[in-house]
Amino acid sequence: MRTEIQVPSDLRFLTILENWLLDSLALELEEQVDWQHQSCRLRLALVEAYSNVVRHAHRNQPELPVEVRVELDARKLHLEIWDRGQGFDLSTYLPPSPQDHREGGYGWLILNRLMDRVEYRLRVNGRNCLTLETTLPER
Repeated sequence: MRTEIQVPSDLRFLTILENWLLDSLALELEEQVDWQHQSCRLRLALVEAYSNVVRHAHRNQPELPVEVRVELDARKLHLEIWDRGQGFDLSTYLPPSPQDHREGGYGWLILNRLMDRVEYRLRVNGRNCLTLETTLPER
């Protein structure tokens, strides 16, 4: 299965995006995996990725589209989130420590805990791409 959607950079579209992703995957996987557990994990990853694009990459530019692509091969999930922002230089990222009492900066850590593989590519044909991959365990 392969599908994609394009939505504005507006958090009001988050529910639409969540429903699109989870409903698409449920059609293919519901009987094969522990869907309740996996849908919560995938929802959190999607919310983290999309909200970062809206709040940081496309800040105050709701007209810029966010494109999300999903590909499912058996139980292997490949998810791409494309944005048109300035991008983020991962070489400057310092993971927060609990003593810092920081409010932000945890997204990269969260995504890497939720997914098997996380990759961020800057400036691919004028856009940035966050790739999330995981193999969903059998029920």
